Amino acid sequence: MRRNAALKTLGCALVGTTMLAAPPVFAEEKKPNVVFILVDNVGYGDFSVYGGTTATPRIDELASEGIRFTNYNVEVQCTPSRSAIMTGRHPVRSGTYSVLPPPGGQDGMVPWEYTIAELLSDSDYATALYGKWHLGNVQGRLPNDQGFDEWWGIPNSWDQSGFTSYPMYDLMAKEILAKEGKTELLNVPPHVLEGKKGEESKPAMDLDMKVRPVIDADYLIPKTVAFIKKQAAEDKPFFVYLGYSEMHPPIQCNPAFVGTSPERGGMYSDCIAEMDYRVGQVLDGIKEAGVEDNTIVVLSSDNATGGLSGGAGANGGSNGPFRGDFFYTPFEGSMRVPAIVRWPGKFAKGQVTDQMFAAVDWMPTLASLVGASKLVPTDRPIDGKDISEFLLGKSKTTGREDYMFFGTDGELMSVKWRNYKMIQRMTAGPALEAIDQAYIVPQLPLFFDLSSDPHEDFNLWTTTLTMAWLFDPMLTAVGKYEESVKKYPNIPAGVKDFKGYN
Repeated sequence: MRRNAALKTLGCALVGTTMLAAPPVFAEEKKPNVVFILVDNVGYGDFSVYGGTTATPRIDELASEGIRFTNYNVEVQCTPSRSAIMTGRHPVRSGTYSVLPPPGGQDGMVPWEYTIAELLSDSDYATALYGKWHLGNVQGRLPNDQGFDEWWGIPNSWDQSGFTSYPMYDLMAKEILAKEGKTELLNVPPHVLEGKKGEESKPAMDLDMKVRPVIDADYLIPKTVAFIKKQAAEDKPFFVYLGYSEMHPPIQCNPAFVGTSPERGGMYSDCIAEMDYRVGQVLDGIKEAGVEDNTIVVLSSDNATGGLSGGAGANGGSNGPFRGDFFYTPFEGSMRVPAIVRWPGKFAKGQVTDQMFAAVDWMPTLASLVGASKLVPTDRPIDGKDISEFLLGKSKTTGREDYMFFGTDGELMSVKWRNYKMIQRMTAGPALEAIDQAYIVPQLPLFFDLSSDPHEDFNLWTTTLTMAWLFDPMLTAVGKYEESVKKYPNIPAGVKDFKGYN
């Protein structure tokens, strides 16, 4: 079992490192199970409980049974968001701030990174991932190398399901395989992979447009539910991470749901309705396994929707009241997405909170909730905050007052502090054309008061000119990050290995 040597070193004070409270789990209590459902490219306004026009009764019910966040923040793309969740670190620290590595670089996280799956595995949890990983696509960088006992899913992203529909891709793939002297590679042509800890992953089936519409219903959901029931029957605590496929292009609903949303119509609405049904299947599986009262359920999205999904034949997607989308960054619509968490009898029912919360906070928070805070690494900066006291009703705040948002080049774009936002760089709009625009630097950083201007229309420089004092808290946050980078330099994107800090 791989561990970091420094995990046993406690009380080490690092700039940028979160020091964690005493674990809330008592010795006589069973460790809670964790079911983490991460949907793909679902915007803030897509679920009806967040104001969406497609009915999502099961997700709404989940929200009524737990805590719904209205100020949950993610990263700029799929890979950085998933890296933040797994490590509790800003993706720029891990070299995972972009989906694509530099030319000739290696995809994903270096094996040195310590994931929430490794932490829970080291706490005697059974661990599994079903669905999208997107944090490495070679042996040694797959989920079974990073703490998961088993996995079945894709190493990269769902758009690869459309690769083989291009005749030229098929020709290129044959040339690559002939050069390698093989009939198939892990990712050529695109495959669904499967693997177990201590073994190499191997292709399980082709990833193409035939499997794309049915992969959630026929594979990911049944495997997730089966894992839950198996571990519950064996009375073993478990962590299952479901990387649901929608709403990432190419958006393709299960045939049973196509055309079933007449009030709104369109493929996007159909797929949101299907997603609600699939989430309900997981929730039903937890209940049927008899572990509902001792299972933490998380439902969140990795990115906003917008031009990407709406322009890929789905004709839909909503980021609610916020400006920005997947490529129109760093406005709130590009970084604020749904997040719901439930633990019956432990977390408040029906609570709606605007307290700030972020993807990097899951690692230390879940570690604390399961009584494993001592395993959170102290040999590197951890940017996540332990918000378990808030979730348990023992604190009125999450303790997070600021958050930094980085671009696909790893450079800072914006800082949020309480209800204010400072934008140093941005993508030029309009939203549907942002994908074609470069990052631009305004003459002065833009400032917005999100409490009265959630759409970020009124730059305070032009409306009041009395808010220069905001530079102080904003730059204080940036300064702390920059000081930590001096001591612990960020891991470059694409590096093949990293041995740790001296």
